[in-house]
Amino acid sequence: MKAIGYIQSLPITEERALFDFETAAPSPGPRDLLVRVKAVSVNPVDTKVRMRRAGTDAAPVILGWDAAGVVEAVGTEVTLFKVGDDVFYAGDLNRPGTNAELHLVDERIVGHKPASLSFAEAAALPLTSLTAWEGLFDRLQVPMSGGEGSSVLIIGAAGGVGSLAVQFARQLTRLTVIGTASRAESRAWVETLGAHAVIDHSRPLSAELDSAGLGLVDYTYTLTNTDTHWAEIVKGAKPQGRIAIIDDPASLDALPLKGKSLSLHWELMFTRSLFQTPDMIRQHEILDEVARLVDAGTVRTTLGANLGTITAANLRRAHAQLESGRSIGKIVLEGWD
Repeated sequence: MKAIGYIQSLPITEERALFDFETAAPSPGPRDLLVRVKAVSVNPVDTKVRMRRAGTDAAPVILGWDAAGVVEAVGTEVTLFKVGDDVFYAGDLNRPGTNAELHLVDERIVGHKPASLSFAEAAALPLTSLTAWEGLFDRLQVPMSGGEGSSVLIIGAAGGVGSLAVQFARQLTRLTVIGTASRAESRAWVETLGAHAVIDHSRPLSAELDSAGLGLVDYTYTLTNTDTHWAEIVKGAKPQGRIAIIDDPASLDALPLKGKSLSLHWELMFTRSLFQTPDMIRQHEILDEVARLVDAGTVRTTLGANLGTITAANLRRAHAQLESGRSIGKIVLEGWD
């Protein structure tokens, strides 16, 4: 099968940072699906792993943690899917990634693809949907269909996770949804997703909240540059508020949280698959619910750019665009040459 991988951690401008190669097709384990990959999308985790993990000549590292495709074969214990099903999912950090024509994934972290979306549109959703959903409803414990009179601040709302978090918070709760964006085009994107208000994260957040008449917030979901915003996040939080984080600050001082009795929550979408938690199947359930919401017109895909077929050259372009920090929505590749 065709695949895209690398051996050394190199700047994305280097041709060998990601290259095309051929490798043997894998065989499914008991609970695995063998998926023929039709489309993939790129996430910050792809660029981070590329610079942290090395491969070998015999086994290049295959990245990719978002895919949409068709089930080609199933393991002996699979009960949730059958051959021919259209699926979408975010994969597992412990296994080879989705940048390959055929890919193995545990059925418990796979959803049925939204029928109303193309493979490219669906591939934009899994990892960010799961991260947004788990952050809001599992970590922050935002009340589903509730929260009237309370507010949530989503920092980095124009990115992949933010684009889904804004939609989930607006459509599935009664919270006042506040997103942050610093450019006109990203601000417009967040507004179209349903945010009640958009503030500028290039300015002090607490002052932005005050000037917009929004006051202190009950929930904060910080998706990027948490260390830069940390003092302002604490300042802008309501006493006994809740803060969830997904990025990787170099360090984080928790002591300022004490005065307001603020709680801190980490969200890593891969935790359930990494540790094979008893509730691992919850990700299958979330993705199926996201598909239902999409097909009902409640939530829309966050595809921002389709860079063409799944090749090393196009994937290097996708990584470069993501590393620039200026992408809006998700970057997708579709089909094989």
